[in-house]
Amino acid sequence: MKDTTILKTGIIGSVIAAICCATPILVIALGALGLSAWLGWVDYVLIPALVLFLAITAYGLWRRQRAAACCASETQSNKGRA
Repeated sequence: MKDTTILKTGIIGSVIAAICCATPILVIALGALGLSAWLGWVDYVLIPALVLFLAITAYGLWRRQRAAACCASETQSNKGRA
């Protein structure tokens, strides 16, 4: 998987999970769909989902930084050969 895909997935998932945790959007949406019975366990799902997506974002950033450092070191070693 590409680094940018991992990073985008983590950021989008984190934003969606944070919006659902911090605002009553999920309560309104589930109530409108007739699924308000699911609201009792929603906290058991949203908080771990938020943590998971934040971890994916951190992993994507770490891979991106590592790839940038790798490319920078290759550039430096190629300059020394020329």
